[in-house]
Formats: sequence, C-alpha cells, structure tokens
Amino acid sequence: MIKEMIKPPFIWGIVIGAIALLFVIFWTGWVVTNSTAKKMANETVLENLVPICVGQYLQDPNKVERFAELKETSSYQRRSYVEEMGWATMPGSESPVRGLADKCSKQIIDLES
Repeated sequence: MIKEMIKPPFIWGIVIGAIALLFVIFWTGWVVTNSTAKKMANETVLENLVPICVGQYLQDPNKVERFAELKETSSYQRRSYVEEMGWATMPGSESPVRGLADKCSKQIIDLES
C-alpha cells in the first residue's frame, strides 16, 4: 500500500515544492546568508558611528578652514583626509574605523552645503 502511494509524480511534487520554498524564503528575506548578515551589521554600525564622526568635526576649532580643505580635496582622497584629522577615530580608540571616513566626509559635505 505504501509503495503504491509513492509514485514519481508525488516525488516530483516534493522536489518542486522544496525548490519553490527555498526560492520564496530567500527572495523575501526571511533567511539571509552569513556574508549578507555580516554586511548588514557592518553597515548598521557605520551608520550609527557617522554622527559621532560629524560631532568630532563640529568640535574642531578650525572647522571652517578644515571644511574648505576637505571640499578642495578630491573625492577619492577625502577618506584619508578625514582619517588624518582624527574625526573617524572613535573616542577611546587608537585607529580610525574602517569604512567610516567615506560616509563621514559625505555627511560633512552635505551638512555644510
């Protein structure tokens, strides 16, 4: 009796259903891969650190001159300029946060424009 219930169309239905289920759960975002989760977490952390970086810029006594220098700097060199000024280095840290300087420089340019 069990042998009669398990026929090739039944097996194909299970296989197609499993593939469709995987497609739906990944497409809708119910399941994410490890690398995607790490990337999303990193972006969230950077977005939360940008206001601190901008705040450090705003506390700079020479911010008017620094802004003029930043604006004159080419877009691909702004990251190193922000790191050099120390704005991308978080309080209590000795080195700048990787990836923060780019976002911070864009925010500073938008802030003063």
